[in-house]
Amino acid sequence: MVARPDGPTAEVDRLFRALADGTRRDIVRRTLAREATVSQLAESYDMSFAAVQKHVAVLERAGLVTKHAQGRERLVRGNPEAIRRAQALLDRYEQIWRGRVERLDALLADDDT
Repeated sequence: MVARPDGPTAEVDRLFRALADGTRRDIVRRTLAREATVSQLAESYDMSFAAVQKHVAVLERAGLVTKHAQGRERLVRGNPEAIRRAQALLDRYEQIWRGRVERLDALLADDDT
């Protein structure tokens, strides 16, 4: 079965692809703690301003950060709600696997008796 690239599946794919990169995870971490301009973010990384701008664009498309104008600057802010959605999805997967492990434990316990 092939997942369709629209709807919730596409949103989840964008979210986890964005989080798959260490620099992007760090940008999310920084912007959840404090808003920053792309220039301020770029000072923290050994890469060009344009590269950081691209990372921010990926995060913005995934909904992990937002940008808003403050005077002449555009501030990047982390979106805690997107992190909560990712956590909720991972929690559902964890429950599925915990259920499977519990069933396996029960089967193995039955074999012992």
